[in-house]
Amino acid sequence: MIMRSFFIISCIGIVTLCACNSHNNDAQNNNSSATLQDTAQVFILRSSKVQKSVEFPAQLLPYLNANLYAKVQGFVKVIKVDIGDHVKKGQTLAIVEAPEVNTKTEEFESALQSAHSKFLTSLDNWQRIEKAAQTPNTVAPVNLEQEHNRMMADSAAYLSAKSLARSYQQLGNYLIIKAPFDGVITNRKADPGDLVNSNTLMLNEQDINMLRLRVQVPEEFVATKLISDKIGFQVDAYPSQMMYAKLARKNNTIDPTTLTELWEFDYDNKSNLLRAGDFAHAELEVHRIDSGFVVPFSAVVTNQENKFVVLVKENKITWVNVHQGFSTDNGMEVFGDLKKGDTLLMKGTDERAQGTTAYWKVINQY
Repeated sequence: MIMRSFFIISCIGIVTLCACNSHNNDAQNNNSSATLQDTAQVFILRSSKVQKSVEFPAQLLPYLNANLYAKVQGFVKVIKVDIGDHVKKGQTLAIVEAPEVNTKTEEFESALQSAHSKFLTSLDNWQRIEKAAQTPNTVAPVNLEQEHNRMMADSAAYLSAKSLARSYQQLGNYLIIKAPFDGVITNRKADPGDLVNSNTLMLNEQDINMLRLRVQVPEEFVATKLISDKIGFQVDAYPSQMMYAKLARKNNTIDPTTLTELWEFDYDNKSNLLRAGDFAHAELEVHRIDSGFVVPFSAVVTNQENKFVVLVKENKITWVNVHQGFSTDNGMEVFGDLKKGDTLLMKGTDERAQGTTAYWKVINQY
């Protein structure tokens, strides 16, 4: 009896163990099926204003810059300024002495006086004869005509002498070198006694109250717009200080040598803090005029053939060729056959063949 009870209990235990093993195997098979399911992390593409902060080398230049040459040949009589001197517009900077110019000026002045006197005499004679001719049979018409022609000839000679005298008076004014604008003398190349001519550089004057910040902007950025028309820049002389300049002009052409466009910013330098010629580091905050797409760097696949992102549509994998735009802090700007709302793999790879199935899970960080 005891042996029979033991046999029955043993059979029940074996059946229970088999049932448990069967249940465990089913659970493992279900877990394996879940593990084998291909779940891809994706994000939903959205459009946005693509903006980027870029830094370019720049240079500060004077707002006005004039090289002052001697206008006639002569000897420097006096130089009234030196480097670093601040001057006003119209101020006399130097005087050149040219005796032959002075002599010629006196000669033409004398010729002018002579021509003027001769014209006045002929004018008086013609007026008297014209008045006498009002009495019939007093003056022959031919004599009246001759006096009129003589007066006209003397008048033309007088006007010619007057013009010539004025030209030499102007030439005499060229002996005085004057400041063309308010500024500072930055260079001096002549001293009293030097022989100078029209090819001799005597002085350089610059207006540094306003400085031009020149930035060579690469071609890929010329179609962008500044977020603000004011940009910040730094110079090595003041490494901890940020200065600001305002966009004033663009040259609207691409330099074929550097493939850049020149942008100029005006900097108010009335404090004379900065110097013309300083090199600077300009920070430009730019953005695309139209909205675009920015994707994670990991989403873009580059192989030997092309560059693409992996699109998941109806659980099917599709490669979409793209070309790269800006690299931003948030990712890479891309252009291609994409639209807002597309589902893209967070980590693109060419190991996922086109047409294969992929179950996806949306990542909210993009």
